[in-house]
Amino acid sequence: MAEVKLTAETRTDFGKGAARRIRRENKVPCVIYGHGADPRHVSVEGHALLMALRTPNVLINLDVDGKKELVIPKAVQREAIRGFLVHVDLLIVKKGEKVTVDIPIHIEGELAPGGNLLEYILNALPVEAEATHIPEGVTISIEGMAAGETIHAKDIPLPRGTTLAVDGEDAVLQIVAAQTEPVEEEEAEEEEAEAAAEGAPAEEAAAAPEGEGGG
Repeated sequence: MAEVKLTAETRTDFGKGAARRIRRENKVPCVIYGHGADPRHVSVEGHALLMALRTPNVLINLDVDGKKELVIPKAVQREAIRGFLVHVDLLIVKKGEKVTVDIPIHIEGELAPGGNLLEYILNALPVEAEATHIPEGVTISIEGMAAGETIHAKDIPLPRGTTLAVDGEDAVLQIVAAQTEPVEEEEAEEEEAEAAAEGAPAEEAAAAPEGEGGG
């Protein structure tokens, strides 16, 4: 995986007020931790960090006041409405070491005919991989799968050097039958809705002889 180079500045002001000031400067408050080192509070240029985080588990070559660190994002906080970055935790990694991360699951293929539904049990797959060779994701084929079928973690092909960080028997996704209501129930609901719209109880609307209406 490619490295992204970013620059960070050490920060000494903390708290909500300081964080707001940093974000007004189009920067993001971050904390760097790992390998037994004391956490370091830094700020990173917001747009560049946002672009970098478009790649899951991106490897960042971070220049902190002239000192280089390899880091990966471990916790990303975003503003709920607009989605801008609020805070990011960055984990120090070393070349050759293994890290546990969640990688995206991509789906290809079409389900068997019948209107069945694809249900995700896991939205991402936990794996262990070398810190500088983290896969960008895994692809699962659902071609021709029918209701009742399940794909387990052990069924997913992984890139070389990557192992599961969950039990192989854990379900990742399954195919479930589409829920359909009986035709009679649908018709009864439609009649009740029509009666309610006219202001009459459903049973009265159903019992009234044809041609008799409120006039």
